[in-house]
Amino acid sequence: MTDTPIDPIRPTDDAARQLARELIAGARFGALGTIEPETGAPMVTRVGIAPGTDGTPLSLVSDLSTHSQALRENPACSLLLGEPGPRGDPLTHPRLTLQAEARFVRHGAPEHPDLAATFLKAYPKAQLYIGFADFSILRFRISAAYLNGGFGKAYRLTPEDLRP
Repeated sequence: MTDTPIDPIRPTDDAARQLARELIAGARFGALGTIEPETGAPMVTRVGIAPGTDGTPLSLVSDLSTHSQALRENPACSLLLGEPGPRGDPLTHPRLTLQAEARFVRHGAPEHPDLAATFLKAYPKAQLYIGFADFSILRFRISAAYLNGGFGKAYRLTPEDLRP
């Protein structure tokens, strides 16, 4: 008998890819993890999420927020998507962790109008402030993804796995 640990990560299959894409497409909120510049400590905040047309999430942030300031110092971040359902153990509901680099798209940038239109489909009331000078759309350049599809269903995914 060997003491070799069993790898809990399953081989990525089409069902895992599809579930990950569905979690991104259905996300309206996410937990955004950043590193606070003053202390180097991790910080997590809840942000609004809209699915981008390329299959990656978008968010709208103000320069006044602590997480925007942190991302300007260090654009590396993590985004957790997936909400527990109304019943059952929350840990049995699927969730997706994305490791990414955040890129700010300011009002006036060539891609801003298309991204703003996409974001406004999910959040029409954001029309009131999406063009303010202190607001930017965040695009997330995903480097890795980790899907927990429920108890005993863990997968590692690549950015290519997430493309529609």
